[in-house]
Amino acid sequence: MKLTHRRKVALIVGIAALAMAITFVFPPLAQDLHYHDFADGREILGIPNFWNVVSNFPFVFVGLLGLHEMAGAPLKGALSELRLSYLYVFLGLLLVGIGSSYYHAHPSNATLLWDRMPLTIAFMGFVSALVGEHVSIPVGRRLLWPLLAVGLASVIYWYATETIGRGDLRLYFLVQFLPMGLIPLILLLFGSRLSKSGYIWAVLGAYTVAKILELEDRAVFDMLGGISGHSLKHLAAALGGYIIVAALRNRRPIEPALVAGRA
Repeated sequence: MKLTHRRKVALIVGIAALAMAITFVFPPLAQDLHYHDFADGREILGIPNFWNVVSNFPFVFVGLLGLHEMAGAPLKGALSELRLSYLYVFLGLLLVGIGSSYYHAHPSNATLLWDRMPLTIAFMGFVSALVGEHVSIPVGRRLLWPLLAVGLASVIYWYATETIGRGDLRLYFLVQFLPMGLIPLILLLFGSRLSKSGYIWAVLGAYTVAKILELEDRAVFDMLGGISGHSLKHLAAALGGYIIVAALRNRRPIEPALVAGRA
């Protein structure tokens, strides 16, 4: 049976609601302090954890590159109605480069706050834009502010609970991982208003590689003899941001009739 647009939306909303309900069945999860113990802690030029710090600089480059694209008019490979969503993606990436560098120079829960907040800005902007491109432009635009608010609130809530000794990462994990489960489903269920949707799959691929490298930080460091998984994680994630820039340059709008036929 072919699903109607309404039923597809209901499926996405239902999965999201179920995931939220399941998440809060589990007890609160505090930040593991061993998270701050990275494989490569070498100090170079007076900078602690040098390679984990400087590997964040590509985020700054990609963020500035994307903001430059946003300053141009008109947008060729994006939807002008979603300009603000794209802008927050690149503003978030720029701030990730700054916040994550600061965190890695002095790893702690207090500095991790400034790493995670810009990540949620970039991530929520991306989700808003994706919904607009695939599901509904007005819905994507209306979701931007609530998504940004929930994303930032998840980080602030985590940090506030850590300061009182009851750390709770559940909301932050939900904000980070639920969209990554829903985005492939959205791509499969809904036609895009823009050509070359392979760019979005490539962004997801870069994100997946980045998470694997993060989890295998020590193993990669030992295997490559001095290049850590976490440093490479930053490069893979920044590459994902650059793929978004490339998408904005190379995609083109699709006729509405063709989009309806693919949805």
